[in-house]
Amino acid sequence: MTDTLTPPAVAADPKLQSKIPAGPVAEKWDAYKGSMKLVNPNNKRKFRIIVVGSGLAGASAAATLGELGYQVDVFTFHDSPRRAHSIAAQGGINAAKNYKGDGDSIYRLFYDTIKGGDFRAREGNVYRLAQVSVDIIDQMVAQGVPFAREYGGLLDNRSFGGAQVSRTFYARGQTGQQLLLGAYQQLARQIGLGNVRLFNRTELVDTVVIDGRCAGIVTRDLMTGEVASHAAHAVVLCTGGYGNVFFLSTNAMACNVTAAWRAHQRGAYFANPCYTQIHPTCIPQADDTQSKLTLMSESLRNDGRVWVPKNPDESRAADQIPEDERDYYLERLYPSFGNLAPRDISSRAAKRAVDSGRGVGPLKNGVYLDFAAAIGRLGFDTVWERYSNLFEMYERITGEDPTKVPMRIYPASHYTMGGLWVDYELMTTIPGLYAAGEANFSDHGANRLGASALMQGLADGYFVLPYTIGNYLAGLLNKPIPGTDHPDFAAAEQAARDRFARYVSTKGSRSPDWFHRELGKIIWDYCGMERTEEGLNKALGELPALYEEFQRDLRVTGDGASLNQTLEKAGRVDDFFQLGMLMCRDALERRESCGGHFRAEYQDEEGEAQRDDEHFAHVAAWEWTGDPMHATRHQEELEFEAIHLAKRSYK
Repeated sequence: MTDTLTPPAVAADPKLQSKIPAGPVAEKWDAYKGSMKLVNPNNKRKFRIIVVGSGLAGASAAATLGELGYQVDVFTFHDSPRRAHSIAAQGGINAAKNYKGDGDSIYRLFYDTIKGGDFRAREGNVYRLAQVSVDIIDQMVAQGVPFAREYGGLLDNRSFGGAQVSRTFYARGQTGQQLLLGAYQQLARQIGLGNVRLFNRTELVDTVVIDGRCAGIVTRDLMTGEVASHAAHAVVLCTGGYGNVFFLSTNAMACNVTAAWRAHQRGAYFANPCYTQIHPTCIPQADDTQSKLTLMSESLRNDGRVWVPKNPDESRAADQIPEDERDYYLERLYPSFGNLAPRDISSRAAKRAVDSGRGVGPLKNGVYLDFAAAIGRLGFDTVWERYSNLFEMYERITGEDPTKVPMRIYPASHYTMGGLWVDYELMTTIPGLYAAGEANFSDHGANRLGASALMQGLADGYFVLPYTIGNYLAGLLNKPIPGTDHPDFAAAEQAARDRFARYVSTKGSRSPDWFHRELGKIIWDYCGMERTEEGLNKALGELPALYEEFQRDLRVTGDGASLNQTLEKAGRVDDFFQLGMLMCRDALERRESCGGHFRAEYQDEEGEAQRDDEHFAHVAAWEWTGDPMHATRHQEELEFEAIHLAKRSYK
């Protein structure tokens, strides 16, 4: 096949040193901790660390670093850290504690995560994640998180997609919220002790790199528009993913890519941007004016059965369709995992069912998630106790009671596995700049298993970053660092002011939301659940033209000297445009199907993703050149020593 665009340069870059320790995979993390450089408690007070973002990764990192003695500044654009989007991760958190005695282990969680990511993640990072997962639960229980418990008082587990064991700890359908409250309490304690300073309603608008290292950030006060600089010895970005590039997604409306993209423009490589996750259990879109989609927790797939009518012309109510006329397609196609098949596979199966004309609901754009069998087997009270808040949310939105009629669900943009490239220490290609949680690319390969987002955020913040950041800071002891009076800070501030002034002064006719919707439609249509060379080339033809129109015809009402959410949105949409171009470039160059990246040209005879391990068993890390259409592509080869590459099968 021949692409219409010139393939980007592929270069071996010395910056892509993963720093994975030598030795057996099970010993790498302990070997690292045993040989890293240390900063003694009195010297920790000499270092200032900036943490951007207050979700699970940010709050846990800031609280732990403050507890260790570092001076920490935390920045969030929310009015309170408790508003961070981690609260939306409802279903649970994985940990390899084998409480059910069903065969789980650290190795099993490691294997499931590598396989779930379609063999496109680093073994070293993933094993460490599985290894520290067992400590997370103890940490959060000690903080008072009200995990569900069995009758005898022991912590309960539920099953999740991509696993044949029960390893997911949960608090009803509010796990993310309860975990965030636990981390927030620790953060608030450190703020009260004076170890952490909190800057809320403050948005990062640039990172500053001086003499080859990250020297700090530039922020904008969302209430006053004031632009200010903040210097530090190290900066940690915990700013989440970029799923809102699709416009319609399960993410909160304020979620954006700006912090990561500003770092990318300053030299941080962006890895695997085409690895975006489509979640299979979202409430289907109701009309064209909708501004976001609502996620129904994947935990519902424990007891819910997914099906569509066998007859495309079916018009009867769901409860009137007999069993032999229903297609429980996940149970039919993937009998070993059934309704707990991984998200990418379940999503594509739903798409095929709807595309075949068997969709359900007023717009025929969904499939059923049915709890009748579970209620009959377990009783209404048991099912209600497990999922009542989710059932109530669904009924408020749709007007339908899912205990009486099946839920209607359909896939939607959710999580992003791509993100800033980081090494084993979670450092980006800019020394002193770290990325944690969903903001980095490191742990999930081409598809994230359910209940692993909370696990990674807390693992990075509580158990990884506090060790690895000291290894870097030890080398800066008693060395001067640039202050905010350095000319590069002033230049970055002025560039930010000019950018926001340009948005206000354009005086066009269309709002940022209009452009975002048009952008999102292009990305969803051509770089969404299914991609093709023809579609990606079409997107790469349409995006620059729409971006040029955005720059010429944007209209921002109000000014930049007060609270102005339209102005905020303009900056975020600007970054989404550039990211969208890079996503399509990345998807075009990855000539294989793997995980959430499904190229229709590369599928086996059964319609499943067909990897090309010979040419694409690597991380694609993109370097900013000033033009997202012509970024430079670098490769980090993936090595598999503990797990052999194999066909990913859930049958």
